[in-house]
Amino acid sequence: MADPITSRPRHDVSAPAADTRSRALPRWHYLVALAAGAANTLSFAPTPHGGWLQLAIFVFFFAWLTRSTGWKSAALTGWAFGFGNFVTGVWWLYVSMHDYGGMPAPLAGTALALFSLYLALYPALAAGVWSFCAGHARNGAADDRQPFSPTWHGALAFASAWAIGEWLRGTVFTGFPWLATGYAQVDGPFAGFAPVAGVYGVGWMVALSAALIVQALLASISAGSAREPRNAGAAPGAAASGPAAPRRVSSIAAPASAALALIVIGLLLPLVPWTTPANAPLSVRLLQGNVKQEMKFEEAGMRAAIDQYQQMITAQPADLIVTPETAIPVLAQQLPTPFAAAIREFSDSTGSAILFGALGGTITPEGRVVDYTNSLFGVTPGSRDIYRYDKHHLVPFGEFVPWGFRWFVNLMRIPLGDFFRGAPVQKPFMVHNQPVAADICYEDIFGEEIARTLRENSTPAGVLVNSTNLAWFGDTIALDQHLQIARMRALETGRPMLRATNTGMTAAIDANGRVIGRLAPYTVGSLDVKVQGTSGNTPYVTSGNNTVLAVSVLLLAFGFAFGPGIARCREDRRKDAR
Repeated sequence: MADPITSRPRHDVSAPAADTRSRALPRWHYLVALAAGAANTLSFAPTPHGGWLQLAIFVFFFAWLTRSTGWKSAALTGWAFGFGNFVTGVWWLYVSMHDYGGMPAPLAGTALALFSLYLALYPALAAGVWSFCAGHARNGAADDRQPFSPTWHGALAFASAWAIGEWLRGTVFTGFPWLATGYAQVDGPFAGFAPVAGVYGVGWMVALSAALIVQALLASISAGSAREPRNAGAAPGAAASGPAAPRRVSSIAAPASAALALIVIGLLLPLVPWTTPANAPLSVRLLQGNVKQEMKFEEAGMRAAIDQYQQMITAQPADLIVTPETAIPVLAQQLPTPFAAAIREFSDSTGSAILFGALGGTITPEGRVVDYTNSLFGVTPGSRDIYRYDKHHLVPFGEFVPWGFRWFVNLMRIPLGDFFRGAPVQKPFMVHNQPVAADICYEDIFGEEIARTLRENSTPAGVLVNSTNLAWFGDTIALDQHLQIARMRALETGRPMLRATNTGMTAAIDANGRVIGRLAPYTVGSLDVKVQGTSGNTPYVTSGNNTVLAVSVLLLAFGFAFGPGIARCREDRRKDAR
């Protein structure tokens, strides 16, 4: 194996030489990292079983990262990888800004590029932190062909830095955890870790396994080089003999076995029953109206949408009927009387509970509407009480205007761009004796918030419901990616997830993350399924992201404090064995 890193320069390498080497990476190194990031987009939906592809890409990415010669080149490599991933993975934001928001194409393209550059800061941070905590940034071995030799503490540092970087991306400035590494694993080898440590824990396992595989591969290459005769007088195989040979075998077998064990455990964990069935199964109808986005807030389009959903709701009874987000695009207090009367009569006569999307708000004594909310309203048979869920995690620029960006929102023709937030934890909607937890739009990409709702509610829900409108993003990969995210929420919580969308993907997901029914995008229809609710808490629901964050911080602190010393001891042992 190539010499491990140390915290001090080798005595035969001058400081100027080390400095020269640290700037020696060619530009194409970063272009390759960018291409690898773009390829990583292919591991997410709609690619089937993309988790295996992602593991291969991360093996390459970490191996490529080890070519860096200091924290700066490591961070630039991570930044290039991240930019390639995000600019190809969330390009559908351009559709929202330009096609539906009316923003000029050059400005929308620039905004997408700048946003991708911002998101890429987090993998750059992770790579830079890995470099420090693995001892890499303090490496003076500038004459090595392989500047950095992967080690156990380096592999753990990479996994931990990567997980923390993704958590920060999902938290800072309200967060944008889309394309978090773990989402690609819903059909991959590490999906079983989702109920234990959540999506960031799954990403931690992917990064760790990739780093261990690279460690084994480079150790194998190094061992092969060591077996070659070093001079003409050396006997074949002489270099491989002696006490160093067992260590070379161990340096290959140990990390390879650890990576294989993680994969096997990930494949076996789904056999663990984290939750149990609770209450009678529900018959569910999920409605997809396919209302054109450009018509949704025009007066004629609003009337047509209300008439359409009234007909779809009352077409057939079910225990639970769910419409998409703002399917009824008017204030709840201004619902047309025929619609309200028809829904109430249908619920009472058929025993159907109805959850429909509309706008909430408060009407002042002067008749002015304030505190608009993006809401779901529930009607239950035989009750005059109306259930209400107000969206808590709002979309920047779409549902609230960040400070200093009013000019940016004014460039787009998006109505109702500043909403009032609901409470972080809200009571469930009772359907017969089954509590149902609702969320709206991209709230379901924040797994910690859903776990908190289940953990802190006096009546934990047995079924999750997401009501959304992805028409803003057209017929793009955003629809498949959002469905994949919803599947991760089902895995994390051990609960079924129901999705009612305007244009797609309307789907039902069981408690094991399997899609049990879906509607074709951009069609009008209803999805009729039977859903079994569950009870009990997975480890992730109990602890949220605290487990992976605590482990990651401790490992990074250990690597930063002791990593160079460990590498120095290894080098000293290697010298003694010569």
